[in-house]
Amino acid sequence: PIAVGTGAALEMARRGDADAVLVHAPEAEAAYVQSGDLFGGRLIMHNDFLILGPDRDPARVRGAPNLEAAMRAIAAGGSFVSRGDGSGTEKKELALWKRAGIAPASLPRREETGQGMGATLLVAEARQTYTLTDRGTYLAFKARLTLVPVLEGDTALRNIYHAYVVNPGKHPTVRRAEAERFVRFMTEPTTQAWIGEFGRAKFGQPLFVPDADSAVRTRKAS
Repeated sequence: PIAVGTGAALEMARRGDADAVLVHAPEAEAAYVQSGDLFGGRLIMHNDFLILGPDRDPARVRGAPNLEAAMRAIAAGGSFVSRGDGSGTEKKELALWKRAGIAPASLPRREETGQGMGATLLVAEARQTYTLTDRGTYLAFKARLTLVPVLEGDTALRNIYHAYVVNPGKHPTVRRAEAERFVRFMTEPTTQAWIGEFGRAKFGQPLFVPDADSAVRTRKAS
């Protein structure tokens, strides 16, 4: 396995440099399914994103009536650190700005690190700015941060993971049998149960919610 951001993983699929991918940017994934680079997608799990900020909350995000208002509050009265690396997290961030009617390029106090989530959290901590993170990385770095969640729980902040097989019809070097075996493994009850407990011993709560079984039930009901 190779651990890279979702943007890099999808590009590996486009080049045929991977057999299967586990990614978390549904809108971006759809384009690769449409292009024929990916198929056989299965819902695996989800967690959620959080907006972190200084506890004093200078942009008053906590008082915003909804997510769109929160993003506009940050744009008007706060600074923001972005991964800026094409990852699933950055794609979610850009979608949130778009939903609020804001062009990120127009924000003078938005900084891109071009780095992973952990490094970006530390930059945001040093700058005492707002940032978007997945809950798992936040929990892993929480002891090193004074930044706190100022917005969480909105359905738009759900972080959904799918597994796909890279299409061997388009990329002949893909090992289809192994790729399909990986996707099946990720959806097996034993794996799903493990996903549902992952992180509990260390953080007091699991980092992911397993979804493969619920997806099967939904398909059978439809």
